[in-house]
Amino acid sequence: MNALRFRARLEELYGLWRSIRVYHLDRAHHRAMDALYRRFVRPGDLVFDIGAHVGDRISSFRRLGARVVALEPQPGPARVIRWIHGRDPLVTLLPMAAGAAAGRLLLKVNARNPTVSTASESFIESARGAPGWEGQVWDRTLEVEVTTLDRLVARFGVPAFVKIDVEGFEDRVLSGLSTAVPALSFEFTTIARDVARRCLERLSALGPYGFDYALGETQRLVLGRWVPAEIVSEIVARLPHEANSGDIYARLVEDR
Repeated sequence: MNALRFRARLEELYGLWRSIRVYHLDRAHHRAMDALYRRFVRPGDLVFDIGAHVGDRISSFRRLGARVVALEPQPGPARVIRWIHGRDPLVTLLPMAAGAAAGRLLLKVNARNPTVSTASESFIESARGAPGWEGQVWDRTLEVEVTTLDRLVARFGVPAFVKIDVEGFEDRVLSGLSTAVPALSFEFTTIARDVARRCLERLSALGPYGFDYALGETQRLVLGRWVPAEIVSEIVARLPHEANSGDIYARLVEDR
């Protein structure tokens, strides 16, 4: 192994260890996550985890008794998921991405911080020079297979909950969904607020959803009630840049 390949391997291992430490070794975080997802997930439910990364959400869904179909196209994080959940018959890991249509795409990989790897060029452009994003480098590309939420539904059934965290590609994932599901979440960032707006518009067109949101990794819904898309869209538009990211939760109003 030459010096460049050795360095690249070290960076990949560092990025994976960082993700494992941040997402798997904080028990208080796990308890908060379980308490939040318990609002949406019951034992026996089917859950889709789109952008599973190193699988901390898979672990939460399994603690709640759900069966999980997870998508993670990056080989390193996928190996971590297989190490943790590979013998669990109620976890199905697919090494692919989700998008608006089936096919293939180029994933831009951030080896030192794989949690922000993305298929969105505009997301990378927005991050370039943005406060809080200094030093982030997307240094590799990976061609991956793409499926759609509609195809996953046709293959596995309608999920009770869908978690989407794909770094600025969330609107494209939701473009591949043509029927309402009971509940879901999608990540938003303050460097790509337009993505969140398009996601809210898409979901509002699919069904009578109410919305709430959580900031960062707090795992706490801020509003405590389900509100129209326009309210959450305005809130996200007014958040300070330093808020950085969070997740918007959607639930069919009839299911409240």
